[in-house]
Amino acid sequence: MRVAVISDVHSNLHALQAVLADVDAAAPDELWCLGDVVGYGPRPNECADIVRERSAIVLVGNHDLASIGKLDTVEFGPLAAESAHWTARTLGEEQAAWLRTLEPAAEREGLELYHGSARDPIWEYVLSEQVALETMLITSAPIVLVGHSHVALALAWDGTAVEGGLARNEAVVDTSAARWLLNPGSVGQPRDSDARAAWLLLDITAGRATFRRVPYAIEQTQAEMRAAGLPQELASRLAVGM
Repeated sequence: MRVAVISDVHSNLHALQAVLADVDAAAPDELWCLGDVVGYGPRPNECADIVRERSAIVLVGNHDLASIGKLDTVEFGPLAAESAHWTARTLGEEQAAWLRTLEPAAEREGLELYHGSARDPIWEYVLSEQVALETMLITSAPIVLVGHSHVALALAWDGTAVEGGLARNEAVVDTSAARWLLNPGSVGQPRDSDARAAWLLLDITAGRATFRRVPYAIEQTQAEMRAAGLPQELASRLAVGM
């Protein structure tokens, strides 16, 4: 069983298309998305349609919930709130109805999936060994998948300590050697100083996970964001992966 895991597409159609071309070349059995299909970017409806059609599992993220009125943007920063309100106005009825059917957590045999963390599947960022440990302690699956932080991570828990950190392009981990918490990184808005779109190839049968980065037409997404009237800062930071 081989699975392509994506997260945090954030309405970035060009990044999504580039990642899916790379996914198709790898020919996995399924595609899973850990949430935040929309928000920030300029093409929410197209991204929602593609992810819905292609994915066996899709979680809902905080930006998805904000776009359908199920989460108040009071906790968002100003740029995130502005883009969330734009997305809510732009999102089609069919796409919004689909997002309303999604949950922020899911399970498959041997895996637990969360948009944020096990403790708070919607809001909590797993960006430290301590938070990773807390998620590992309240889960039992050999592999825990999380998104939300936009940072590709591979953290191992051997029962005594959490070890690992950032996962760069082509990093490979042996998932049979310990329990693992993995974040594929973000398709549409990476924040780990690598502007390329991120995804994870998880070979469950072989016990191996491979992190992938894919270049895409950043300038096209930036131009679409400016044309839509989205904040310039959101467009600019795509080029630096922050």
